Amino acid sequence: MSEALRIIVSGGGTGGHIFPAISIANAIKLKRPDAEILFVGAEGRMEMTRVPQAGYEIKGLPISGFNRSNLLKNLSLPFKMWKSNQMVKQIIREFRPKAAVGVGGYASFPTLKAAMGMGIPCLLQEQNSFAGKTNKMLARKAAKVCVAYEGMEKFFPAEKILMTGNPVRKALLRTAISHDDAVRSFKLDPQKKTILLVGGSLGARTINESILQHLDLVEKSGVQFIWQTGKYYSAAIAEQMKGKELPMLHITDFIGDMGAAYRAADLVISRAGAGSISEFCLLGKPVILVPSPNVAEDHQTKNAMALVSKDAALYMKDADAPAELLKLAIETVNDESRLATLSQNILKLALPDAADVIADEVIRLAEI
Repeated sequence: MSEALRIIVSGGGTGGHIFPAISIANAIKLKRPDAEILFVGAEGRMEMTRVPQAGYEIKGLPISGFNRSNLLKNLSLPFKMWKSNQMVKQIIREFRPKAAVGVGGYASFPTLKAAMGMGIPCLLQEQNSFAGKTNKMLARKAAKVCVAYEGMEKFFPAEKILMTGNPVRKALLRTAISHDDAVRSFKLDPQKKTILLVGGSLGARTINESILQHLDLVEKSGVQFIWQTGKYYSAAIAEQMKGKELPMLHITDFIGDMGAAYRAADLVISRAGAGSISEFCLLGKPVILVPSPNVAEDHQTKNAMALVSKDAALYMKDADAPAELLKLAIETVNDESRLATLSQNILKLALPDAADVIADEVIRLAEI
């Protein structure tokens, strides 16, 4: 056996960055059980809890993004960046990684920049169809850039690009439950069409409003709904739903078993995060995408349009969703031909072995 691999994985801030990072780490460990993997994240961000839950050690940096709502808080940004740079150099000197992986997010920039400056081969993983600023700045000195969409040469050197797709949560692909049993697990009727509404773990106000404003349509639609409100909105929605008996509506703040939820759904309504889209592709799920307007460079709309252009998903503008989304969803879920076409076309875009391909590339870089 060759010397143990030591790999640094950095980035986070959202599940869209964290889940791929953990999937890559898991794939490396499966191929090389001797590998030592250290994560570097941003203090106070969700990676600081999610990564240890997955069984990996993580170091936190005091770095943060630009605060547009409270400009005074930005006065400390230069110091935070300086301190993060010093800390990450010390982390690298002590851990002595043979390769580093950046998945985007606040911590990724100082970590990968320091690693590159110390001669450590680095791989970037870009989830979106419109590259993030961190990865664009780092790409020139990266050894490889793994992407999930075509046409990324406009952001990265073509010779460094590797088309891999986005790693997804393996548990979703291993769900053994049948469609009927999955529907019953949400106390719904397997004989009726089911629409799943998800807005991320915190929720999406627009998607929630599309239901709340049309409860009469929900009741007479003949369709049933699994509705993840998100923890941020759950209390207010519970108050609004008091006294309303709608057995076709399963309401929950958070879905623990997304594999069962996807299996139950005939149609999904979702934001257009890159990780979610990769899951829909692998599962062949017909989906209506409602891109969030509150993300950097409107990258969710670009993600959505990459599918819409191939007739692999439907699109609804966020501003139009409260008035129009539910009507479109009910029409679509009752159109068997449309569902079949969407499912067939989105399956064509699936890249099922992303984590394994990226892990192989990381190991190759580490052994150079």
